[in-house]
Amino acid sequence: MRKHLLKFASLVSIALAVALFAPQRAAADDDEDPPSRVARLSYAHGNVSFNPSGTDDWVSAVVNRPLTTGDKLWTDNDSRAELHLGSAAIRLSNNTGFSFLNLDDHMAQVRLTEGTLNVRVRRLEQDEAFEIDTPNLAFSILRPGNYKINVNEAGDTTLVTVRDGEGEVTGGGSAYTVHARESGTFAGTEQLDADIQRFGNDDDDFDHWCGDRDRREDHSTSSRYVSNDVIGYEDLDDNGGWRPVPEYGTVWFPHTTVVGWAPYRYGHWAWISPWGWTWVDDEPWGFAPFHYGRWVVVAGVWGWVPCPPRPVAVVGVVYVRPVYAPALVAWVGGPRFSVGIGIGGGGGVGVAWFPLGPRDVYCPSYHVSERYVRNVNVTNTTVINQTSITSVYNNVYVNKTVNVTNIKYQNQTAPNAVTATSHQAFTSAQPVSRNMVKVDAREVASAPVAPMTPSVAPQQHSVLGAGASGSVKPPAASFSRAVVAKTAPPPPPVSFAKQQQAVQANGGRPPAISQLRQVQAENSQQARANVKIAPPAQPATPRNVQSNRPSGNVQNNQNNTQNSQGNARNNTNRPPSITPTSPANPGSRNVNAPANSGNAPGNPGNSKGYNDRPPSSRPANSYSSNNVNPQLDQKHQQQLEQLRQKQDQERQRVEQQQIQQRQKADQQRADEARQQQLNQKHEQQLQQLEQKHDQEQQKLQQRQQQERQKQAPPPNKPQKDEKKPPQHG
Repeated sequence: MRKHLLKFASLVSIALAVALFAPQRAAADDDEDPPSRVARLSYAHGNVSFNPSGTDDWVSAVVNRPLTTGDKLWTDNDSRAELHLGSAAIRLSNNTGFSFLNLDDHMAQVRLTEGTLNVRVRRLEQDEAFEIDTPNLAFSILRPGNYKINVNEAGDTTLVTVRDGEGEVTGGGSAYTVHARESGTFAGTEQLDADIQRFGNDDDDFDHWCGDRDRREDHSTSSRYVSNDVIGYEDLDDNGGWRPVPEYGTVWFPHTTVVGWAPYRYGHWAWISPWGWTWVDDEPWGFAPFHYGRWVVVAGVWGWVPCPPRPVAVVGVVYVRPVYAPALVAWVGGPRFSVGIGIGGGGGVGVAWFPLGPRDVYCPSYHVSERYVRNVNVTNTTVINQTSITSVYNNVYVNKTVNVTNIKYQNQTAPNAVTATSHQAFTSAQPVSRNMVKVDAREVASAPVAPMTPSVAPQQHSVLGAGASGSVKPPAASFSRAVVAKTAPPPPPVSFAKQQQAVQANGGRPPAISQLRQVQAENSQQARANVKIAPPAQPATPRNVQSNRPSGNVQNNQNNTQNSQGNARNNTNRPPSITPTSPANPGSRNVNAPANSGNAPGNPGNSKGYNDRPPSSRPANSYSSNNVNPQLDQKHQQQLEQLRQKQDQERQRVEQQQIQQRQKADQQRADEARQQQLNQKHEQQLQQLEQKHDQEQQKLQQRQQQERQKQAPPPNKPQKDEKKPPQHG
């Protein structure tokens, strides 16, 4: 018990330290800091092509490459890809065009021009937004959950499926809410033809693959020891082991068979704006240990000291998620190492570096504020000294001291810690392990250390990375077509040629964010060419609204949904091209829906409470304004909210029971047939629960409709002296 209390006190003290040592600063200073998160390409199968921001070249995608605003991906035939972004996983099916319109600390804005995308969001902060923009609509994720978005090849129809969670579709001047276990087909561009139905159990191979990847994350052992905000922690389970180490806590040790293995040796360097030189590791697990935490030698073996797990919420303590760093290393100088290399090269035999230890202060080479330096250090290690951060910051950023001679780095003299390569290999993204330069241990021990990356300007290969050229290029129409956006994205990133000029003008260092924005202003016209801002939207009622269906037709509607979705899916997982004037397969749609659905009591989903989301992210209320008694409307609104809260709690309770049953089955190593039976049982339970919820909602709405009819005034009777109109025979 005492051990747990001490650990809890330590976590609280760390969080308090972050809050107390985070000084107030102007908004302009905040704008100078780069984003604290990126996306990681964690899986690639088949022909997956990558186009780095600011270039026109397509190369083969490389796992562990950090992705950010402006980066593009294309998955060709029989190909798949997976990205991780904080608590979200984004998965691409075949023939899918994907890019980031914006990616920062508060917004993830995805551009989907063609193909199929699966998004799983495990957590959505109050100040965080997630938007997926397609050629005919913008889809905003309102709650954590599991979502599937499909754009047909023509780009005029989008299919949105919400397994769990809730989202809002905006396009053509209309807004539609899609609830859990609903699927909506939205056809047209200038005006949306919306059809929302209950979706059936017609999962394809891509859905099964996404489910397997989700379960892999849910059962990760590493989540006990590392923050789940650290990107890539789930890959540590199969590639190493955890064990307690005095002074450092629980440390992860990789399983390696390479003699003389050391961190930051088996991979390459790439230039990624706005951070500059970034390490891209070759190992399938090589993301989290190279962009978060610290490395330490224990009994002659390298181990990774992780970021601590996300602490339990404490009143008055602000949680700061781990800050991404391009490479947590220090750089070796001296006559044998060209850390002081100038623009264009010259002098020295190459570049050398070693991993930072738990007590070492990381100094970003890009323009940052003092608060950023504190956060990137405090959130990535638990035993760093706050005084050391202030001292190093003053030496490096205030006094402009290039070589810090009064600091002893933890791993500088560790055996086999320093890695060196040639200048050519460094700037051309060549594999470091095959281009190593031998260094003398005695020289390394006495050489000055530079906390910031060398002043080396990048070249074209630096941006493209290690991906092979000549990869499959996507169809020209796929990435040239415009998408609809609810949130205006920033201008597109500047071209690499202009970035290179800015780097040279900045002495080989990454330019400040403000400098890049000045150049970005010239690209504002280009931004408007491929992004159309959605016009102001009014809540609309789609066809087949659940609230307008008799409870007895729920099963029939599910069957109709399965038929319509089955007819809408072809070999490339795309819905067919549909226009509002010529809907595809009208026979599969619900013929029981009332013709004048607009006179129904209104879509109950739009009156749902959104207390867990900021007001700017809540859909507008589409409740009818023609009711006579506003107090009755308020009462009905409260009843609906209470019912949905009760249903949410019931659903969560059932899902928790199912998770426990799955975990128990995993522990017993049940065979595949038993697992399949268990999954079918769980799916039936959820279907029955949804049908029960539909019936409850139908009964409540019928009761509310009766109350409205009682409250409505009687029709006006004709006066007695009023003459009847003459009858014309």
